[in-house]
Amino acid sequence: MSFIIENIVNIKRRIRTAAEFSGRNPNEIKLLLATKTVLAQNIITAIESGETLIGENKVQELKDKYEELKNTPHQTHFIGHLQTNKIKEVIKYTDCIQSVDRLELAEKLQKRLEFENRTLDVFIQVNTSYEASKFGVSPENTLIFTQQIKQLDRLNIKGLMTIGLFSTEKEKVRKCFQLLKKIQLQMLDKDFPVYELSMGMSNDLETAIEEGSTIIRVGTAIFGKRPFPDSYYWNDDK
Repeated sequence: MSFIIENIVNIKRRIRTAAEFSGRNPNEIKLLLATKTVLAQNIITAIESGETLIGENKVQELKDKYEELKNTPHQTHFIGHLQTNKIKEVIKYTDCIQSVDRLELAEKLQKRLEFENRTLDVFIQVNTSYEASKFGVSPENTLIFTQQIKQLDRLNIKGLMTIGLFSTEKEKVRKCFQLLKKIQLQMLDKDFPVYELSMGMSNDLETAIEEGSTIIRVGTAIFGKRPFPDSYYWNDDK
């Protein structure tokens, strides 16, 4: 058995155990493969095992891997910080952008999608840890921001995304996930369709599941350590 497949089995076991502990159905929790710096062939191995949802951080990697991956059915989410000058390229290769965090970005996405006569699924990224090193809307501004995004008819709001505090103190991390769940409930009460919660990675997926995550982003625990250090650590699974 490939080490990748074996690691996926282990992660799925962790997801199932955490879901059952929380009284949740494991089938309502999706596994997203965080594939930054991962070779296309290794991604194909994971996809062919049945895990067809992947997440990329860099537009250049999306482009570089596209030809090798295009004949292997899968869905791609963009989970990194998106610069507005990369919009035209990124929407060629993604089914969803999980990191919409400012109005300028949303409006330029809207304009490009109007030009191409299409729509795109998006998540609102929320900075629940209040760290200056992370992108995302502040929790206090999430509702107003989402009201603005809802006016842009080419963007289909699907959920909320956050990156928990990178800490070994589980309860501090838990507060980030609890906050995102609280925001979700407030928004659902106002008829915003934020049914998905993308939160939790290799180190904290159990805590995220306990607090309501529906999408777990896992890279290192499946594909191994990154081949080189990356200053954008807060945008990807460690």
